[in-house]
Amino acid sequence: MSLVASTRSEYTKQFSTAGWWVLGIVLVVYVGFTAGVLALAFGGVASGRLPGASGPVPSADGLARLVYSSASAVGYVFPLLAGTLMVTTEFRHKTLTPTFLATPRRGVVLVGKFAIGILVGLVYGVIGSIAAIGAGAAVFAAFGLDTELGSSDTWVLVGRMLLAFALWAVVGIGVGTVVRNQVAAIVIVLAVTLFVEPIVRTIAGVVDGLGEVARWFPSAASDALVGETIFGAVGAGGAEPLEWWLGGLVLLGYAVVLVLIGLATTWRRDID
Repeated sequence: MSLVASTRSEYTKQFSTAGWWVLGIVLVVYVGFTAGVLALAFGGVASGRLPGASGPVPSADGLARLVYSSASAVGYVFPLLAGTLMVTTEFRHKTLTPTFLATPRRGVVLVGKFAIGILVGLVYGVIGSIAAIGAGAAVFAAFGLDTELGSSDTWVLVGRMLLAFALWAVVGIGVGTVVRNQVAAIVIVLAVTLFVEPIVRTIAGVVDGLGEVARWFPSAASDALVGETIFGAVGAGGAEPLEWWLGGLVLLGYAVVLVLIGLATTWRRDID
């Protein structure tokens, strides 16, 4: 089977089931809610129209972009999960057996997954960005604040978020090639993204030296790629973030390392 045929097969596998759009709906709700709450808090304080608000008043400049960046700051777990499931689902349901029989060159199968994984990541990036911008801009407009939708910086931010979503999907494919067990892979992804990394990055803000390590974490690299994130705004990490292009390369590096490990181990094994 050629690369084109393999990619077409992966496209059919991914988009003919309900999994991808169920994750997409949860992504929209989660990101939209998060952006709306952040916009309500930041916009309410900045405009002085939030009852009971006290403390320093944040500058309205760049506030909208900070809220919009929540699409990738909290939503990156969805393309990561989608990429992981693209591989582990095949191991779980043993559909890799006919796939490898049709395409003995396993590298071709993996490249096809990369192509569709990037597509899925971009789709999630688009709908996540729409959810964050839609909810955030609506709240800012209600407070009479600038939505910054006419700023080129806002759309550069969106472009970087799309790139981050695509890279996270590739990282997920790498995770799936290393950890064949679907339950174990999902648990690892959720534990690392929702607990381990946020906790360590928060502690890094108050522990000398730890910030230099934490800024190389995958989520920190993703934040650096996007450029403006909640973690950066609250000072989590304790060190200067990486340059945006270096953050992208680091995130890509994680994907490459995971895929190489998977190729050298689980991907070469016989399928039960």
